[in-house]
Parts: sequence; structure tokens; C-alpha cells
Amino acid sequence: MKEGKNIIFLVLILAMLIPSGVIVARNLNIDPISTSLSDDNVLKVLFIIENDNVPISTNIVAHYSQTRRAAMFDIPANIGLILPQLGRTGDIGSLYTEKGAAVYKEEIEKLTGISIPFYIVCSLTDFMHLTDLLGGISVFIPSSIDIDTEKYGKVLLPSGSVLLDGDKVRDYLLYEDESDADGEAVTRKQKAVLAFLRSLYEHPDMLEKEQFKVFSPLLHSNVSGGNLKQLLEYLCKIDSERLVPQRLTGAVRIVDSKELLFPFRDGQQIKEIIGQTLAALASREGTTLERVYALEVLNGTDINGLARTASELYQSFGYDVIRVGNASQTGVEHTVLIDRIGNEAVAKIVGQVVRCENIESAQVGDDHSGSETNVDFTLILGKDFNGYSVRQKK
Repeated sequence: MKEGKNIIFLVLILAMLIPSGVIVARNLNIDPISTSLSDDNVLKVLFIIENDNVPISTNIVAHYSQTRRAAMFDIPANIGLILPQLGRTGDIGSLYTEKGAAVYKEEIEKLTGISIPFYIVCSLTDFMHLTDLLGGISVFIPSSIDIDTEKYGKVLLPSGSVLLDGDKVRDYLLYEDESDADGEAVTRKQKAVLAFLRSLYEHPDMLEKEQFKVFSPLLHSNVSGGNLKQLLEYLCKIDSERLVPQRLTGAVRIVDSKELLFPFRDGQQIKEIIGQTLAALASREGTTLERVYALEVLNGTDINGLARTASELYQSFGYDVIRVGNASQTGVEHTVLIDRIGNEAVAKIVGQVVRCENIESAQVGDDHSGSETNVDFTLILGKDFNGYSVRQKK
């Protein structure tokens, strides 16, 4: 009788322990991708292409999977920072070369003010191999390229929608042309990354078991196996047609004979812009980030060069500045952003680039709007604009 009671007691204990064990096992098996999406449903990945242990393209790719909308920010390797890890002031790219991808990612998180849970690193050679495995990647080249380069020899690329193989991708990523507009080389690299993800989406067989065994060793990440596969499945679903790649900017200074790019306002501007963009990504405003917005920038002061400086800042963030000039009158006290499309959410993001909170709505043709009829926003700079942002009222 006593033995029977003991057996019953043991059975009851097991009955209580088994569910607890199942719960613990489930918690241990929670994948890092789902965990990273628990806060804002925006997947953030640092995608790095390197050549000879030097990052030639570094982008934060943020993806809101519920709508497939995404944002992309180029991180220039020559951003100048005080690097305590190296005991000197230098370019952020040197962190990757000397300390590796994990430390590099941590510094970019500090720079941008956001958490980036994952990174993917691909060498240029492996990116070429991946391109060939996918049967090429398709990019649009506005005009044909026929130049002789000192480093890479002759570069020939046709115009139009072009399917690039691995060798041509190398040329596309590496060549530099003196006639390029500012930021054009960065844009090419961003297009190549997006084209790779788009091609991967069109070839889902690459993520199947046997193919993935060949594919995955060419990508290095802080996740592996099934988690890397899941990460790529999320990334390749981004709607690249509605994505406007952006690049960070700042003031160029020479330090130890090197050109370094120091962020405006000690990096605060970068944090604000990225924060605003990511917030808009997950907002209900479906059109906020879906196209390139056209701006005109007008100088309402007697200080030369303000409009040009502001226009360069907007261009670096992916806006199309179609006119730069003088306002109809000088002596404007307060900078104002005129919203002509009636989209308050977009206007706030546009204004945030220069910290302009003074936003007015107007229709094209109003006296104080510009002369262009295809302008979405007009920025009129006032005396409170200091060259890169609006001084806030105390």
C-alpha cells in the first residue's frame, strides 16, 4: 500500500515537471530573429561588403515585414570618430580592419543610436561568386561606362537594365569616375546590394537545404544555419522599388593626411534622421517612404552659400533637390518648410533633416512657394539657419 502511494506521488511530481520542462525547452529554442522583432517589428541588419579586409560598402538595412517596406543607410568607411578601441581618432572603417565585424557593428550602433542585432559580411570575391550562383544580378545603368582605371584596367558597362555577372559586378562596385556626381559611387553599391537581395528573392531554391550548403559559406554572420537562412528570407522580401537609399553626411576634415567625414552636430543629426525614418517605416502612413520627394531650397538671408549647403544635405538623404536659389525677399527671420502635397507625416521627416519645426501648408502658385510646379516641398532659409540646422528657440 505504501509503495502504491509512493508511485502515485512520483507520477504527480512528473506531471508537474514535464510541462515546466516543455516551457523551458521552448524558451531555449526561441529564435533570435523573432526576439529582435518583438519591440517594433523592424528587422535591422548591417550588410558589409569588404575587399582585402577593408569595408567598401556598409549599409544598415531595416525591413518592416508586415508591409515589405524598408530603409537603407550607407555608413561611409571614412566617418571620423574618436575610437577608444584603437586609442586614436580615425575612420570608423579601421575598426572593422583591426577589430572585426562585431566591434565595428557596436560602434555603428553608437553612431546611429539604434540597436542592430545582426550583421552579414561578404567579401568581394564571395559576392562575385554569389552573383554567378544566382545567374547574375540586374541593375539599371543610366549611361554606358567606358573608362580606363589605374587600379582595375578598362571598365566597360552598357547602359540600360543590365544583367551583371560576377566579374562585371566587381567592376561596377569598384570603379570610380571623376565625372560622377557626389555620392554616385555610394548609390551604385547600394543598388548592387538591393539587386542581390532581389535576385535571391527570385531564386528561392538557393535557400533550400542542398543549395544553401553551397550558398551559406560565402556569407559570414553572427547567426548561422537555420537562423541565417531565416534572416535572408526576411531580407530578400523587401520591396526595393519603394526604397530610397540614404547616405550619411558631414564635414570633411584632413586628419593625419586622411580625409575624414565628421558628422554634423556631433552625430546627433544622424540619430534624429534614422530614428524618424525607422518610426515612419512602421507607421500607418503607407506613402511616407515610398518615393523620392522633390524639394527647392531658397535662401531668405543675405549670407551666401546657405541654400547650396542645405541642398547638399538633403541630397545626401535621398531627396531630389530640383532648384536652389534665392527667396523673393531677404531678411527672413525664421526658416519655414512649405508642404505642397498635404502630407504632414512626410513634412515632419523632411523638416527634421535641418531641425525645422516651422511647417506651413500651401498650394503651388502661392506667392511664397517657388516657381516650380513639380515641387513637393519648399524650404526657405531664415536667419535662424546656421549652415546645417535651425537654431532652436530657447
